[in-house]
Amino acid sequence: MVAKYFHLVKFSHSIFALPFALIGFSLGTIDSSQPPSVRLFFLVVICMVTARNAAMGFNRYLDRDIDAQNIRTQTREIPAGVISPKQALFFIGLNCLLFVLSSYFINKICFILSPIALLLVLGYSYTKRFTALCHLVLGVGLGLAPIGAYLAVTGHFDPKPILLGITVWAWVSGFDIIYALQDEEFDKTNHLYSIPALLGKTNGRKVAMFMHFIALVFLCLFIAALWSSGHIGYISILAASIFSIAIIYQHSIVKIDDLSNINLAFFTSNGVASLIFGAMICFDLFL
Repeated sequence: MVAKYFHLVKFSHSIFALPFALIGFSLGTIDSSQPPSVRLFFLVVICMVTARNAAMGFNRYLDRDIDAQNIRTQTREIPAGVISPKQALFFIGLNCLLFVLSSYFINKICFILSPIALLLVLGYSYTKRFTALCHLVLGVGLGLAPIGAYLAVTGHFDPKPILLGITVWAWVSGFDIIYALQDEEFDKTNHLYSIPALLGKTNGRKVAMFMHFIALVFLCLFIAALWSSGHIGYISILAASIFSIAIIYQHSIVKIDDLSNINLAFFTSNGVASLIFGAMICFDLFL
């Protein structure tokens, strides 16, 4: 049964945001001049995973009727009857509780901000019903990962993780717009909002490119901030270059008249890029 819940929330897709949370944690550890705390590390990971589980589970719960009408999503756990709506709600509530409890054991500011964080990540699920900017709201949820992890270690905000957070926001928003290209007609028919449904596939793809341009700009600013503070060397520059190439690559394989490579662009390219980037930056920070 656990495997069914993991599949419900696409647990493996945690790789999109988790590496950036680990960067925030590593950067906070270095800035605070403290030895890495195993206890704090696990609390941050628990917060990261449970927040994502709650957000994804709530999205699946709220969209269950919509998913049942879309041929692409009819096999998802709730419309397929694998998991009932009540079971999904229990799973969502449990993860919300674990998130708040974990934040309580981290520090006071994380605990105080935990309901706001939940409001943001859960609230995204409603946005497709009234605004085409829903992709940008999703990006905010994942962009909080490095900021929250840094805050967990240091107890205060800093420009460096915020720059990385904006990078993640623009990167996620861009590839979510690309993913939404395949549902353009369905969204129009069912009065759902998205950039492709509003502007069409061609212009939607251009908006995705623009968001990824913003991501690359803030990625450069983040690397420059780390470099000027003496935190990193050439390994991080190589990591940023690989990540940038992966972002550009996904646009080269997704064509308006052929969306068959969307999963390759969305999952493989972005997932591998985030893992490599996170591992190399963390290694360079501690090196």
